[in-house]
Amino acid sequence: MARQKTILDIQKMKTEGERITMLTAYDYPFARLMDQCGIDMILVGDSLGTAVAGHDTTLPVTMDEMIYHAKAVVRAVESAFVVVDMPFMSYQTDVRDARFNAGRLIKEGGAQAVKIEGGRNMAETIAAITAMDIPVVGHIGLTPQSIHRMGGYRVQGRQEEQAKRLLDDARAVEQAGAFAVVLEGIPRKLAAEITRELSIPTIGIGAGVDCDGQVLVIHDILGLCEKYSPKFVKKFADVSGMIQQGIDDYIREVKEGEFPTPDHSFD
Repeated sequence: MARQKTILDIQKMKTEGERITMLTAYDYPFARLMDQCGIDMILVGDSLGTAVAGHDTTLPVTMDEMIYHAKAVVRAVESAFVVVDMPFMSYQTDVRDARFNAGRLIKEGGAQAVKIEGGRNMAETIAAITAMDIPVVGHIGLTPQSIHRMGGYRVQGRQEEQAKRLLDDARAVEQAGAFAVVLEGIPRKLAAEITRELSIPTIGIGAGVDCDGQVLVIHDILGLCEKYSPKFVKKFADVSGMIQQGIDDYIREVKEGEFPTPDHSFD
């Protein structure tokens, strides 16, 4: 049985210049396949709200839903490091709620770490959770839980003042005790500057090639999400056509009486 990665392994990858691979997973089959392929980190993202549940945003996702999906993923994993998103309203109200809900994701969900959106405004919360010995991944830049404030899914940090704020956010997240930080939807040069500045790993999504690692949504890279097609997504396979063909063939064979055959029946 493979040894499961720890935060020490992830931090060592930055030190040694090894790129970190991360994908989202929300269920047992996908998590098992990723783990068998050797993915470094799996994120049970609140993106399940859009990718799996069909919502327009991540905001409706609940703690109970995150725990349910986390359990399914953790059952499949032998070697990948599993991070679980803290959903909207599970940590923004006060530090006590944040600590309690982070503990639930570890105790009930089986997570090895939690992820929190926000920079300086969440530094106190990150510090409080890490003080419980729960590892935290930060998330700055385009933060989907802040979609209404940002006016949509917009690139962050193009203006000089905004870029300075994001650099300050990155420093605050590290100083608060996060062991890694996701950089989403920011210019490549800014992501490279943040990556050089921080001693913790940066995981990019729409932040260019200079980050210490990359994360994408599994449904996006397999062509399974038709709602959104961000510029930063590369479709590494298109399995939707194969799935549709299989379903079409099933429907046709049942309608025409070709399935089940004697091979699929009991005497």
